[in-house]
Amino acid sequence: MPSRRRFLTGAAAAPVALAAATGCEDGDQAPSAQQARHTVKPAAAASAAQSPSDRLNFVVILADDLGYGELGSYGQQLMHTPRLDALAAEGLRFTQAYAAAPVCAPSRCSLLTGLHSGHATVRNNPFGPGGQGALTDKDFTFAEALRALGYRTALIGKWGFGPNAPDQPSHPNARGFEEFYGYLTHHHAHDYFPDYLWHNGTREEIPANKGGAQQVYAPDLISERALGFIDSHRHEPFLLYLAPTVPHAPSKDPHLGEYADRPWTGPNKRHAAQVTTFDTLVGGVTDKLTALGLADTTVVLVTSDNGPHEEAGTDPELFDGNGPLRGFKRNLYEGGIRVPFIAWSPRHVPTGTTDRPTPLTDLLPTLADLAGAPAPTDVDGLSIAPLLRGSRHTAHHDSLYFYRNHAGVTARQDAVDHGRGDRLAEALRRGDLKAIRFAPGQNLRAPDDRWDVELYDLARDPGEEHDLAAARPAQADALVKLMHESWAPVYPRRPFGVTLEVMGKGAEFTVTATLANGSARPWRAARLTLDAPSGWLVRARDAAAATRLDPGEHLTTHWQVTRPQVSTATTLTCRGTAHHGDDEVTYTATATAG
Repeated sequence: MPSRRRFLTGAAAAPVALAAATGCEDGDQAPSAQQARHTVKPAAAASAAQSPSDRLNFVVILADDLGYGELGSYGQQLMHTPRLDALAAEGLRFTQAYAAAPVCAPSRCSLLTGLHSGHATVRNNPFGPGGQGALTDKDFTFAEALRALGYRTALIGKWGFGPNAPDQPSHPNARGFEEFYGYLTHHHAHDYFPDYLWHNGTREEIPANKGGAQQVYAPDLISERALGFIDSHRHEPFLLYLAPTVPHAPSKDPHLGEYADRPWTGPNKRHAAQVTTFDTLVGGVTDKLTALGLADTTVVLVTSDNGPHEEAGTDPELFDGNGPLRGFKRNLYEGGIRVPFIAWSPRHVPTGTTDRPTPLTDLLPTLADLAGAPAPTDVDGLSIAPLLRGSRHTAHHDSLYFYRNHAGVTARQDAVDHGRGDRLAEALRRGDLKAIRFAPGQNLRAPDDRWDVELYDLARDPGEEHDLAAARPAQADALVKLMHESWAPVYPRRPFGVTLEVMGKGAEFTVTATLANGSARPWRAARLTLDAPSGWLVRARDAAAATRLDPGEHLTTHWQVTRPQVSTATTLTCRGTAHHGDDEVTYTATATAG
């Protein structure tokens, strides 16, 4: 590996204002007139992030297809989840939390990026002509927000985006996770006994599972790696995104335990075991935090990506997996999108419940807020940090938007949709009113009079049994209008962080870097540095530093680069640094010189 040199022009330059981008800005809206109801006891102490050693740690745990009613703390009677029920009793339990979509890939994209399914890059599961969805270098995740502040970051488990290859913009390592272990693509994650898993950019073979053998259960490996990450970084601020594949189909679990003798079918026994395996995994994390003395400085968030599934012989009605709600995975009724959500931290999160309608798009601004990191202002999520600190003064969404464009249909889901399970559909909640509409097929641009529209009052009818659309046409039309406003074929993003471009080939070429402040607060002492191999001649054509970048402003630097000889392609790295309040943040970008 050649040695590298860093190039920085020291003179300050006046920042250049960015052109305004269009798009919805939920973050700029005033709180809703409707106030959520809370039953909380204050936390032992208010949270504060000062020096790096004092920063909060974060563990985000995402179940795969865990229904609203599948935890004891949400009413489950047949499956046992004692560790999660204890967290719910000790922490804050959300009764109206929402996944961003009723299926996996779009839900996870929105959770990571803070953009709802009318704006996010990935808006459907990898079935049909679109294939496997992928993130792009324009996507900014909550891991990137915290990594810029020096957090150690890891994704252990299911990523759910393609391609199934390293060194590409959709890889977790390129989207803020310095450590990755698990499955890259959606389909690979369906295998509970895989013959390989990814570790960063390397395939790690699992010989014991070769040839269809089922000796090593992947959730056990995922749990082991997650605990190892916490142990390795116990003296540093860290973010762990833990995404096991349980209880997704197929229902496979070698640890049937207490369910072995139940008078149920095999798939139902194994599904129950998977839910308890998830519970045990969460308990292992909190036990590790407690043993290391980290429980009081760590915020744990546990949730799911959509409602309960009915695949591979699993019967969600046996377990009442959707609780009092209508619908399952793939439905835009509450049972398909409302999910359990528990926040726990003994010293930083109050004990109680809240019914604030809370989409998982709120995670990015919330984690950034709690950590003290800048975040993009053009996301749809709103920070719930005040709520997690025990305050009632938390911003509320004017509306929540949901989109479904998924070719797969299951029997119960289709029956709930009255035979419209394969149609494109939208839903929008504003206050207690929620509208759902079904397209005549897969055509989003079909005239409104060809859509089937339903309207429900969730305060009086949480099970969505009484359609009010015919009785309240004006209210239904108003929510449909908001659906139109919530969808953008391409959602233009405001620049945030660093971009890098190599222009030209051969011995001489130009490298252009931009550091953009897309956050809500000014940045001070901004600068750009370029790493290049030793022996390369790099000359800055303009200044690479600015005393201040106000929100919406950027710093752009061009370097003229000459290399001694043209050989193999070389990766160049640019770092943009700035002071955000009392903290320095660092963003990086790479590009290849051919």
